[in-house]
Amino acid sequence: MLNDLGIKGRVLMLTLLPSTLLALVLGVYFTRAQLLDMRDQLHVRGELIARQLAPLVAPALDRSQDRRLQRILNDVLNQPDVRTIILLNPDRTLRAHSGPNMLTPSPHSDPLDLTQASGTDTTRILMPVLGRHLHLADDRNGIDTRLIGWLELEMSHEGTLLRGYRRLFTSLMLVGASLLITGLLAIRMSRTITLPLLRIKLAVAQLKEGHLETRLPPLGSHEMDELASGINSMAEALFSGREELQQSIDQATEDVRQNLETIEIQNIELDLARKEALEASRIKSEFLANISHEIRTPLNSILGFTRLLQKSELVPRQQDYLATIEKSADNLLDIINEILDFSKIEAGKLVLENIPFNLRDVIEDAMTMLAPTAHTKQLELICLIYRDTPLQLIGDPLRLKQVLTNLISNAVKFTSQGDIVVRAMVEEESNQHAQLRISVQDTGIGLDEQEIRMLFQAFTQTDNSLSRQPGGTGLGLVISKRLIEQMGGEIGVSSSPGEGSTFWICLNLDKAYDDAVDHHRSPLPGGRVALLEPNLLTRQALQHQLEDLNLQVMHFETLEILYEAVSTAHQANSPIDFALLDFARQQECLTDLPQYLKQLEAFGCKVLLLCEQAPHQKSLLDYPARLLAKPVCTRKLQEELTNLVGRHLPALEKLIIPHAPRILCVDDNAANLLLVETLLSDMGAEVEAIDNGMDAFEAVKHKTFDLVFMDMQMPGMDGRQTTEAIRQWENEHNNLPLPIVALTAHALASEKRLLLQDGLDDYMTKPINERQLAQVVLKWTGLSLQQKDSSQPEQQALSDNSHSVLDAEEGLRLAAGKADLAKDMLGMLLASLPADRQAIRQARAAGNHQTLIDHVHRLHGATRYCGVPQLRTACQRSETLLKQDHIDAQLALDELDTAIARLARETGVDA
Repeated sequence: MLNDLGIKGRVLMLTLLPSTLLALVLGVYFTRAQLLDMRDQLHVRGELIARQLAPLVAPALDRSQDRRLQRILNDVLNQPDVRTIILLNPDRTLRAHSGPNMLTPSPHSDPLDLTQASGTDTTRILMPVLGRHLHLADDRNGIDTRLIGWLELEMSHEGTLLRGYRRLFTSLMLVGASLLITGLLAIRMSRTITLPLLRIKLAVAQLKEGHLETRLPPLGSHEMDELASGINSMAEALFSGREELQQSIDQATEDVRQNLETIEIQNIELDLARKEALEASRIKSEFLANISHEIRTPLNSILGFTRLLQKSELVPRQQDYLATIEKSADNLLDIINEILDFSKIEAGKLVLENIPFNLRDVIEDAMTMLAPTAHTKQLELICLIYRDTPLQLIGDPLRLKQVLTNLISNAVKFTSQGDIVVRAMVEEESNQHAQLRISVQDTGIGLDEQEIRMLFQAFTQTDNSLSRQPGGTGLGLVISKRLIEQMGGEIGVSSSPGEGSTFWICLNLDKAYDDAVDHHRSPLPGGRVALLEPNLLTRQALQHQLEDLNLQVMHFETLEILYEAVSTAHQANSPIDFALLDFARQQECLTDLPQYLKQLEAFGCKVLLLCEQAPHQKSLLDYPARLLAKPVCTRKLQEELTNLVGRHLPALEKLIIPHAPRILCVDDNAANLLLVETLLSDMGAEVEAIDNGMDAFEAVKHKTFDLVFMDMQMPGMDGRQTTEAIRQWENEHNNLPLPIVALTAHALASEKRLLLQDGLDDYMTKPINERQLAQVVLKWTGLSLQQKDSSQPEQQALSDNSHSVLDAEEGLRLAAGKADLAKDMLGMLLASLPADRQAIRQARAAGNHQTLIDHVHRLHGATRYCGVPQLRTACQRSETLLKQDHIDAQLALDELDTAIARLARETGVDA
């Protein structure tokens, strides 16, 4: 409230408030003191009257002179403030009375002295009349205490109160007059302050509005004059500053105008430079894609002819030369892929996925891909995923797999002996997130501090000497670092020369709670398993995997001890259900191994042989047990154990040889279907070929297959719909998921990610070869195909500059060297060419975009296995531009129609 008062109000308050309080306190104090004094005086006067009246009435009382007593009382009643007077006999009976009745009750009597009692309006006095009052002149009067009578006197307070009120009123009048005078003086004083301040306020308001010429006159006091002088000085300074500011503004405006003209010119130049940079970036990207394509084409020819030569009869030295050529070409392809990835990252065009995935699958897939190379060098690949590590996560599994593949590949490359251990653990965890640490530890050559500092620099290698054995661009770790950083994680290394290295990555990923991510993780009903694995870390990893499948693990040092334990348990009617044996560690007892295995099977102990993917797997086909490639994939381990639990055949001989893979191939293109069927059949697989999705779905429901190769674009029920139907049927019947691999003639990066999201397990890009097929079959079934000495190269599409309409040699290579098959596939393509051309024209005329893509894709798939490079290139370009909805799509379709016409003229087909 005080903040709302002005200066005038505050001056009045500071002046009047203390004066008023002091006046009130002093007035109350002195008025109360005067009232008390007047009351005390009244009591004293009453006592004096009573003491003076006692000697006067004593003789009359003693002689019973009542008339005299009445006169005396009447005279006393005339005294001020005396209200009533009474004389009583010694027995307190009335003797004489003057005045009204008494109001105050009689006080307690004292026969020797005066007593009194006060009320609100009166004071009553009671005094005994003694014998000593008769003889005032006698010296004995002080000892004569004979009671003659009683004297009662009542004094009124009315006069005293009236006098007190008069004095109080007088005091209040004086206080009021004083406060009035003080207030007038305060108002007068406040005006001497407020009026100058008001003038100052008005002057400041005018200055605020921009009237800087305003000045204040003298204000009548020294302090106010100084304040006015200060304000006038400030106004002069502001006026001068405004003049200078206006000049500066005028100058700055002119400068800005000139700068804007300069900036406008620069913006035009920058816009032109930006367009030139974008065009340069586009040309760079096109150049990288084209140069990659141009390099891949001769490389594929080199690889193709090299592998064809390897199938012929050559001397060992020639075989070595060809192997060197093949390895160098493969390394060159890897270098091209790394450069393209690095270019995409540098351009900021790399987009990460954010989909659910299973961490164990990603790590095990990366290790499975590199297992043959590691086993060739006699290295042990070990995967340790700690039990508290969450497996269902959300992120980009393909890029994480790429990073792990690079780290494991480097570990294999720089390690000559020992183990390579991949560990995954959780560092921090919440309900929604998990901080993971994945490390790759090797026992290789190691790195010093200088090499570690240079490790993640582009185009840098730890050993640039001419004698270094591993090759590469030095981009692998740089790409891995960029990918991990784009995922929001970290990558690092700890190493010592000669003691190996440990590369680690830390990632913070969201958790996934979709059960479909971990659809193959249902534990077994239980049981005991005997494990024979000398390597400590491998044994630890296998134990974790088996215990996760609800199995009790027992370790054994030798095959003999394991056999004795299984025999004893069988005799005790407490059989050991499974036995996992590391075949590579049983080289000393290869002669007796078949007999041991048969005996273990006879005891009801089902045996799984753990073998390396190279070089022992082919020789293991003669042993009476199922095979499981190392490093052991948890999914395949569960499938094999589940098959062993469900297997019940009467004769042991029916168990000892692994069956040939049962594979379903689905493709609406007859040439593609024939090629895949021929390649798989030649490698020993049992193949069923179906040309539509509906029949494929019925076949899966009524027959048993180990793997499905599924074409994506088919009329009616396409590959995605067929896969969805199969997955739904598996869920309804609680069947284990059947591995389904997509076959696509032209898959963009985004399309490949969508395939994995739609329930497919893997994908292959056409054209395919025997090596690819064998690796995929082994990865998803664990069953080995009987490959030839060297598989065919993976072919890529020919470059856009190729002008050949027919290429017989290329057709022969694409048919795996089978002339009859090449002729049949070309014949089927030519037979369907008129119908395909007519369908494409009709879809184009009707503006049906999706139907047009389907027909071009179908024709593109047929060209991938025939020596028609010009038509294949036109199909690829048309399909790509159509899927991207590019403005040049119509031009590409015109080129495709021209290519069809050229092929028809070349072959004499009426198209």
